Amino acid sequence: MKKSIVGLVILLSVGMTARSQVKVGFEVSFKEPQAHYVEMEMTISGLAKDYVDVKMPVWAPGSYLVREFAKSVEDFSATAGGKPVKFEKVKKNAWRVYSAKSNAIKIKYRVYGFEVSVRTPFIDESHAFLSSTGIFMYPDGLLKLPSTVKIIPYKGWSKVSTGLEPVAGQPFTYTASDFDVLFDSPIEVGNQEVFDFMASGVKHEVAMYGGGNYDKERLKVDMAKVIEQATAIYGENPNKHYTFIVHNFERGGGGLEHLNSTVLGASRNAYQTPEGYLGFLNLVAHEYFHLWNVKRMRPIALGPFDYDNENYTTNLWVAEGFTSYYENKLVLRAGFVDPKTFVDGLVTAVANVSNTPGAKVQSAAESSYDAWIKGYRPNENSNNTGVSYYSKGEVVGLLMDLEIAQATKGTKSLDDVMKAMYLQGKTLKRGYTDAEFKAMVEKISGKSFTDFWTKYVNGTHPVEYDKYFGYAGITIKNQNEGNNIPYIGVASKKTEGRIIISAISRNSAAWVDGLNVNDEVISVDGVGVEAALERMPVITSKKPGDVVTVKVKRDGIEKDIKITLKASPNIKLVGEIQNNAPESQVLVRKGWMGI
Repeated sequence: MKKSIVGLVILLSVGMTARSQVKVGFEVSFKEPQAHYVEMEMTISGLAKDYVDVKMPVWAPGSYLVREFAKSVEDFSATAGGKPVKFEKVKKNAWRVYSAKSNAIKIKYRVYGFEVSVRTPFIDESHAFLSSTGIFMYPDGLLKLPSTVKIIPYKGWSKVSTGLEPVAGQPFTYTASDFDVLFDSPIEVGNQEVFDFMASGVKHEVAMYGGGNYDKERLKVDMAKVIEQATAIYGENPNKHYTFIVHNFERGGGGLEHLNSTVLGASRNAYQTPEGYLGFLNLVAHEYFHLWNVKRMRPIALGPFDYDNENYTTNLWVAEGFTSYYENKLVLRAGFVDPKTFVDGLVTAVANVSNTPGAKVQSAAESSYDAWIKGYRPNENSNNTGVSYYSKGEVVGLLMDLEIAQATKGTKSLDDVMKAMYLQGKTLKRGYTDAEFKAMVEKISGKSFTDFWTKYVNGTHPVEYDKYFGYAGITIKNQNEGNNIPYIGVASKKTEGRIIISAISRNSAAWVDGLNVNDEVISVDGVGVEAALERMPVITSKKPGDVVTVKVKRDGIEKDIKITLKASPNIKLVGEIQNNAPESQVLVRKGWMGI
């Protein structure tokens, strides 16, 4: 037995030594950026196998949809010793290169990038945004290999911004300790404006592409406030440096988190409006909070990643939903909103989920698991069949936070759970299970959360907003209660002067009596639809139970459909913070808000 163990150790050591001698390097250049192409050159040395399979990821972590990045690859070729070698495509995202045990092979290919988003490559004459999963390939089975990346900017371009570690003495050359790090490090190349600031002991660089009416000195101060509030929750900032890549467009939005960087989409002329500026800070807060929640404190299914297939988890309501919830807490604690605005936003979030018909059909856990087939593929019926794990998770986070504060008389909150789960993951060096997350909530709160999980995580129980806000001395009024508002239940859009039905709510009058998405509305009770929309007397003068006739054109044929109006099921909530609330509720409120 001893001999066998020694032999095994020797074999493992030899295997590790052989693997450590394999080197991977990339050279990234641009011949035709105006045509939206990036040129890729990949060198693999020290492998000495009959063949090697190189693969392109099919998805980008943080964005749960198979995007098939290999579809944008062209002109694949391979050489060994300067001579062409045989290759063939063996899977949708894999190329087999027959290197005949050559010590070094060179692979070249081009990638087309022309989709404006935070998760896909985009190249034009002004800049290149290189979303790494969309341009870099990796040797199959060797994700743990380190790599180097040399960027050759296009003529006139002078800057590279990325979270990758620079190689000393080699301009625009970077290193990644493994492919997970490389795939988690987007790269901006061009003439972006770059500024930096210190926050929580970490240098933060901001790369602004597209111009805008931002005040960088103001941003330095305010972004730092958000960062320091996020760091305070977890007690430490795990980065040596952090990079914000900000794309400013006429209309922009969205963000994608990375290990020590993020990509943000913003509207270039919105920084000077109160709503636009606060919206940007909320986006900063959301993506920065991901530095802990999901990038380090993560569901167990999300790492190590399978880049060939979907990675299923039931916990995106924590990873994304809680992050949406915490962006509110961070801007409150940083002083950018007052308690009333904070409460108003959360009350609206509760109403939005409550008014989503699909929230009665799909649970938070189911929404997470089905992200791959539903979340990024919405259709006209999505609002009836599901609920976003962002919005439902935000509400679950709110309720859980208040429940913990109530159970501990304001001495503990969800903050304590998040910090404990982060430290647990750091110690165990793995992600958490749903059961482990629930166990930590129960440990911190000192009470069972089985009923809570049944209702709000795995079930579709209506949100008990009166109860939970009441813990913190906040009264909630439903302004629609008792109003008996007549309701058809359609959404519409104006297309080339025509009014087209775009969605129908489950169990509404339109649903029951047979209006269809894509119907063109001609008139309501004989009143032309544009006049009806402008004046709205046709519906608002009616009451539930009344019948109206809607003339529509469906597939070119006009028809009259009689609709029996129903009462609107939607709620409109308003919250009021009670200044004279009992001391027990004030303690819960202070512990919950953290101010």
